[in-house]
Amino acid sequence: MIGVVDYRMGNLGSVLNAFAKVGAQAELVSDPERIQKYERLVLPGVGAFPDAMSHLRSSGMDEAIRSFAASGQPLMGTCLGMQLLFEASEEFGEHEGLGLIPGRVVRFDETKFDHPLKVPHMGWNELFVGRIEASEGWTDAEGRSRIFEGLPDEFYLYFVHSYHAVTEDRYVIGRSYYGYEFVSAVQRENVIGFQPHPEKSHDHGLKIIENFTKL
Repeated sequence: MIGVVDYRMGNLGSVLNAFAKVGAQAELVSDPERIQKYERLVLPGVGAFPDAMSHLRSSGMDEAIRSFAASGQPLMGTCLGMQLLFEASEEFGEHEGLGLIPGRVVRFDETKFDHPLKVPHMGWNELFVGRIEASEGWTDAEGRSRIFEGLPDEFYLYFVHSYHAVTEDRYVIGRSYYGYEFVSAVQRENVIGFQPHPEKSHDHGLKIIENFTKL
């Protein structure tokens, strides 16, 4: 069974429907004491970083998610959920995150764009798969994360965001380009994050979701 964290932020119905499409059982979980019963956990989200962390802290879900990650079971954050995995965000001030992956979340720097672009970054964009070193079982022989099994090195996913992560190269499994190159997917052993929305990304997104159920 897969738990989908419900902290009142995100299109949870789309996430549940996506798991159903790949034949997986998933259900919402809002009680921190129930998290450890799941084999896999998804942290989705749409909205502002400080509001999300406030909801997680007030319910005790922040510590429950950290404990789940420490257990070694697969945990995937998507969109805002990926950003929450990091140590901090500059969205509406300085705010502490879950600290599961080193790094921080920053706003797109429009002064670095090679031509005028709108922020938020919204729509289909390409993800370029990277290679990392990880413990046996999390990557294939080429160093690609097993979350990309059956997918090419370059494919499109659906994005909606104004902020992106900055982290060490050793955690980066995917990069994209919008005005400049930015981190669009990360992994630290069992903790995985996608800036785009797999549940809104048709076949490629569903393949990511299916792969997550097999990790």
